[in-house]
Amino acid sequence: MTARAGRAALRSGVVLDEILAALAAGPAAGRGADILDLGGGTGGLAVQLAGHGHRVTVIDPSPDSLAALKRRAAETGTTGQITGRQGDAASIAGLVPPGAMDLVLFHDVLEVVDDPVGAIRAGVAVLRRPGLISLLVTNRVAAVAARIAAGRVAEARHMVTDPAGRTGGGDPLARRFTPGDLDGLIADAGLSSVLVHGVRVFADTVPAALLDDAAAVADLLAIEQAAAADPTYLPVAGRLHALCEPAS
Repeated sequence: MTARAGRAALRSGVVLDEILAALAAGPAAGRGADILDLGGGTGGLAVQLAGHGHRVTVIDPSPDSLAALKRRAAETGTTGQITGRQGDAASIAGLVPPGAMDLVLFHDVLEVVDDPVGAIRAGVAVLRRPGLISLLVTNRVAAVAARIAAGRVAEARHMVTDPAGRTGGGDPLARRFTPGDLDGLIADAGLSSVLVHGVRVFADTVPAALLDDAAAVADLLAIEQAAAADPTYLPVAGRLHALCEPAS
């Protein structure tokens, strides 16, 4: 196993396991789910979900990312189960018919969209009921700690005092989320949470050399899974993950 593959497994493994478990327990079990991945980029998660028999539509604004998605799907034998469409959160209604999806993913995109609540509501509109919304957002608390550990103290100071948790005017993200922010976002979007946990608690700090060892990666993934199940680690997790359903 390469360090890159090991890092990818640590970063996505817990979230993938939770999504697959939720789909296996839901109405899509046995037929494969229809999934919308907003901002899914080059398809890192999409190809994994397709590999488990699900159909994934990726909406992304970047033609280059969609071209890479097409290549990755061909390399993994999932071309027939993955559809790439160019667009963004504002394009959902025009690209996906109402009631077409069993699951909508908002992973690492709510930090950059103009209107996070509006984007989620657009996703809810294309759900086939009962359906699920998966939210994966950057944890502001962990981001501050990471900046301090890297010696980027000025950025950390700005993040602590900035209402949106930004590092300054050059920050590519419009916002970062605390656990409380995520709770508020879920409520404002008219959702109820099925599961909220922290992921990538340790994955982003592991030395690259350790990730060449498959046994070490397996141990680290087990640690990540245990930490995700323990709310004690929520404040320091690199990402906050929530599986939600429409409240009504």
